[in-house]
Order: sequence, then structure tokens, then C-alpha cells
Amino acid sequence: MFSQPRPPTQVDPLHYERLASNSGFTCIVGIDEAGRGPLAGPVVAAAVVLPPHTNVEGLTDSKKMTERARVRAFEELIRSDALIGIGVASHTEIDETNILRAALQAMKRAVVNLPAKADFLLVDGIHPVPLNIAQKCLKKGDQICRSISAASVIAKVYRDRLMCSYHEKYPQYGFDRNKGYPTREHFQAIRRYGPCPIHRVTFKGVC
Repeated sequence: MFSQPRPPTQVDPLHYERLASNSGFTCIVGIDEAGRGPLAGPVVAAAVVLPPHTNVEGLTDSKKMTERARVRAFEELIRSDALIGIGVASHTEIDETNILRAALQAMKRAVVNLPAKADFLLVDGIHPVPLNIAQKCLKKGDQICRSISAASVIAKVYRDRLMCSYHEKYPQYGFDRNKGYPTREHFQAIRRYGPCPIHRVTFKGVC
């Protein structure tokens, strides 16, 4: 819908939100997901409507933040006036379709679960969300668009907490530490105990 010039985003993390607002959109949503790469657990997406006055220190791509910074930003966003929707696609859905389709379905569910009706989506990556809503896909959107950065943090922390809850049920896999990602420790646990009920059996190294 509009171009993606790099320079303005370096000084204005709300550049794309402003472009959408200037085009007449009023409920502008940043969307990102967490959990494409793990061997176990769901993929989680977040949709965030970030009021312009919201200022969360250090907010950026969640992968570039420390765990402490992510949690602090997550809690600030939850306490703020931001509108937040969460969408989840299970390990079973990932195995039955594929990780891309499951991630896009999680994004769709996140938008549907917002406490407001979105009219424009700013989506991290190159794949549009399967909804009949105007949208713009942004490569590395979690680094250049504040609403997407917020969604990145919400999705990551929410998913990490889910994986810590799974650790209580399946402690031998170290989900509290690896969050399901393919670490050496995780592969060793799979070889020793076999996959557990939340493993993605279609992923290489699980079966």
C-alpha cells in the first residue's frame, strides 16, 4: 500500500503507523509470532495496537533483547493502554499442516482475539495474514516498526511461559531452559527418552 523507505524508520519507529494513520486507518495493528524453530510446543502470535504515547524503554526485536528486558517490556505493555490479542497454533496443527501455515493461523487468531476491530495490519515478514483486512508486510518489521516490536515481545514472553509450564509436566527435556529449541541438551533428551506428547514429530531430529 505504501513504500518501505529505510531512513525514516531509523529515527521514527512509528513511521509505518503514521503512514497508515495518514491513509485514514484508525485501528493499526502490529503482528509477530514466536516459536517457528523449536522442536516442541506451539507457535504463538501476538497482535498489538500501540497508542502513540506508549513509550517502552528498549523495545525492539525480542530476539535482540535480554530475557530480563523482554519480561520488563512485556509487563509494561500489559499495564499500558495497548490493545493485545494472542493466537496459538498447537504442535499438532503444525504437524498436520506446516509451520508457515500454522504461524499464519496463529496470527489470524491473534487479530480475531483483539478487543477492537482492526482495519490495518503491519505484519512482520513477507507473508500476509489470511484475513480480508488491509495490510503491509515488513521485512525485519520487528526491528523497524514499534507495534511489531511490541507484538514480538508479547508473543515471545507468552510462549516462554507456556514452555515453562510444560516443563512441570515433562522436566526431563529442559523446556524451562531451551523453550523447545534444538539445543544439544534437548537432542540428547530426545535420544534418551524419545519424543513427548508436545514434540513436533515432523521436525528433523525428533523422530
